[in-house]
Amino acid sequence: MASHTRGESGTDAATTSSPRRLPLRLVRAWCTLIIASSMAGTAWLMAIGVGGSAVVVAVTTTVSAAIWLIQRPRRRWRRLPWFALAYVGWAVLSLLWTEWPRATAMTLALLLATTAQAIFVASVLTGRQIIEAIAAAVKWMLALSLAFELWVSLIWRGPILPGFVRPGPDFTGDPIMFWSRDKLFTDDRIQGIFGNANSLAYIALLGLVVFGLQINTRAGRRGPLVVWTLLAAFCFWRGSSATAAMCAIAIAIVIVVVLLMRRARTARTRRILYIVFTVTGVALITTLWLVREALFEMLGRSSDLSGRKEIWATVGERFAESPIIGWGYSVPWVPTDPFFDGWIVDRGVTVMQAHSTWFDVAMQLGVVGVVLFAVALGAFTWRAWFLALGRIPRPGAQREPRSRLLLIPALVATILLVQSITESSPLLNWGWFLLVMLAFAIKQAPASVRGTPVRRRSTLAAAWPLEGGAPIERGTPVEGVA
Repeated sequence: MASHTRGESGTDAATTSSPRRLPLRLVRAWCTLIIASSMAGTAWLMAIGVGGSAVVVAVTTTVSAAIWLIQRPRRRWRRLPWFALAYVGWAVLSLLWTEWPRATAMTLALLLATTAQAIFVASVLTGRQIIEAIAAAVKWMLALSLAFELWVSLIWRGPILPGFVRPGPDFTGDPIMFWSRDKLFTDDRIQGIFGNANSLAYIALLGLVVFGLQINTRAGRRGPLVVWTLLAAFCFWRGSSATAAMCAIAIAIVIVVVLLMRRARTARTRRILYIVFTVTGVALITTLWLVREALFEMLGRSSDLSGRKEIWATVGERFAESPIIGWGYSVPWVPTDPFFDGWIVDRGVTVMQAHSTWFDVAMQLGVVGVVLFAVALGAFTWRAWFLALGRIPRPGAQREPRSRLLLIPALVATILLVQSITESSPLLNWGWFLLVMLAFAIKQAPASVRGTPVRRRSTLAAAWPLEGGAPIERGTPVEGVA
């Protein structure tokens, strides 16, 4: 995750990629705001409604475009995340056959803005700066969530509906409609500023990953990072999301696997480890499936995945009617559209997603869309995996130091992969944002490593200083990233 530079390999790539016309601190602060805005997601809708959220998207996108024109970052634009852009292109083409043109147009604007913002951040920040911006954005989301819940409990004193509306005594709606249910000082789930306990748990899990690795690599002041880690752990616990818990288990497994793979001295050893881990993974997944009812009961969830089976069955029927190209893009489903309004209702509220990335894409964009999204997510996961592993040294060569911060893209990919099974979040907001941003950032690395003289090379060591700071030998390829 680096850009071409004329400085030494240890020089901050951002300072040499182009003549900087705005203060770096300002650019980084704006990028943090953009990432935090993508994480906020439903918080914008809860606070200022659809119209206000649209204004936020339009204004932030315009400002980012202006900053980009001023900065003119030098990047290898041929290395854009083309698979992700192909998926976006197919979604745009669905305007030609969509059954809900208004919903398609509205949500496409959000998809295009999110994609553009992600590419913008990856083009103006180095890899290490991106991680620092993600960490700062998570801190804002966790702090605002806790502050919001405290305000609701201590000052508002009672449940709160979107738009800062207090439910009256005659309110008959389901608690799912509340922005906050005023549960901070109980043993029930809290929803944070997102108005959704699952979203709070996912962001908290992302914080645990980033803060934990920053502590491990001494990438920040230990004391404050420990405090933020404890806050993230509290929010993860109180969010009480079954899918987020599964993501946490998957992350722990991936970390162990990566660290063991890094110790492999030969390609043969890695192949053996791949076989062992694959067999173990298949056995684990099979076991979890067989004991799923007991597992869901332990997690306090129903065996039908909180009603998801019925939603999937209904969406599957719709997909079967147009399996190749689908019915038209709409992420999320627009509840005011005549088709989606009342189509699938959960506890009196119109459902806005299929609660599965794959069912959502299949229904909207058909088999073609599923293939394009699978390739985009798969390519990102592939590159992130080999970024985390590093290359196997040649016989007699010195092992390349690898910072454990390089695990972060692979762990983000793990979250998205697990989350995609029971949530549609990887298709919008921070899920799609991180996929595009990190995919583009990672793809910048190999072009500037291969065959470039040391004095003009900006490697991963420049973007994320590697432990030990040893330079990569001239002409050495980066495994799996090409």
